[in-house]
Amino acid sequence: MATTRPRAARSRRINLRATDREEKLIRTGAGVKGLTVTEFILESACLQAEQALADRREFVATAKQWKAFTEALDRPARIKPELARLFAKSAAAERERRK
Repeated sequence: MATTRPRAARSRRINLRATDREEKLIRTGAGVKGLTVTEFILESACLQAEQALADRREFVATAKQWKAFTEALDRPARIKPELARLFAKSAAAERERRK
């Protein structure tokens, strides 16, 4: 799935080496998704980087970032009707399975 965000100008170069098998696999994967090899590699690498960073246990924040974070945590929760309906359906389905 290609990203729908506006593309920023790419000005940085990342070089890599691959085996013949790896190159063919990457080109085939990119073709199946309708992406260029560059788009495919960047999308895949960025996804992996985001997942790796999300797993970090320690976060460093500036005083301003920490204040915004704690204010967001302190805000009262908002009920979202769409989510309430979704969770209600899931609970009903679970009860039916237990019968």
